[in-house]
Amino acid sequence: MTDTAVEAEVVDTTEPLLSVEDLHVSFHKGSQTVQAVAGITFTIPRGETLGLVGESGCGKSTTGRAIVQVERATSGRILFGDTELTALSRGDLRTLRTQVQMIFQDPISSLNPRRRVSDIVAEPLNIWKIGTKEERKESASAMLDQVGIDPYLLGGRRPREFSGGQCQRISIARALVLKPKLLVCDEIVSALDVSVQAQILNLLEDLKQQYNLTILFIAHDLAVVKNVSDRVAVMYLGRLCEIAPSDLLYEAPAHHYTAALLASAVEPDPETARSSAALLGEPPSPINPPSGCRFRTRCPRAEPRCAEEVPEMRQIAPGHQVACHFPIGA
Repeated sequence: MTDTAVEAEVVDTTEPLLSVEDLHVSFHKGSQTVQAVAGITFTIPRGETLGLVGESGCGKSTTGRAIVQVERATSGRILFGDTELTALSRGDLRTLRTQVQMIFQDPISSLNPRRRVSDIVAEPLNIWKIGTKEERKESASAMLDQVGIDPYLLGGRRPREFSGGQCQRISIARALVLKPKLLVCDEIVSALDVSVQAQILNLLEDLKQQYNLTILFIAHDLAVVKNVSDRVAVMYLGRLCEIAPSDLLYEAPAHHYTAALLASAVEPDPETARSSAALLGEPPSPINPPSGCRFRTRCPRAEPRCAEEVPEMRQIAPGHQVACHFPIGA
């Protein structure tokens, strides 16, 4: 079997591989407009994993889909290195997608049910005619083997013959067979059992080190995000609330929404007292979001200024940014 191990490249970890600038994504239905993403800005340096968390409907998946241009941005810029993705022609974007890959939330529906898994993984190589037919077959087999799927025993089977965790491994193999630089993971373990989640996350971490991957990891499970991310960005109703190194954000959150999310997380110790910061109520409609700070209708610290003025993201400590007029501990 071909050994796919590659020597680690020397990369500049201070240079952003991905830069998102004032990104807006809106959807229109009749006279109504849903502001799914409302002006977010962040960067991901090469080799870093950025976790993006928030409640369902906050716009985190739309952000990931906009980065890979599955959804087109309404306004703003998305830079991959020096290339602005939003300005690319259809042909140029198709070429660049070999370097930017996405793993979708539902591993089973993202795989063609009529194809054999060995063909599914080899398909990107066949499309771009990389190597000879035999070399493409060997590369696909080696990648399947690397994610824990025996290509000789299981490569001829179809997706319906695999479990959810196995299908996610196949999805990862398909995404990595072209050796991309950026990987967008959209809730890739949310539908899996806890033990299978751990296997997939460990696999992803090993592959990240081997292929020098830069990852945007989208999830709603705070424990999962903490374990895999170098930094974490918290999103609420289309906007970013806070960005900080993973350990710092979990130990000392500065935004009241971040603190509420952490307080809402289930603790394995039944004797642990429930925090008074637990999140209450439902998020407002993205069709008609609140003025000023979008979290003010659920925030225990809200004041009149919060309704009048949109809080801008500002740095309160090295690497720690928050968008709040009255951050915790200020």
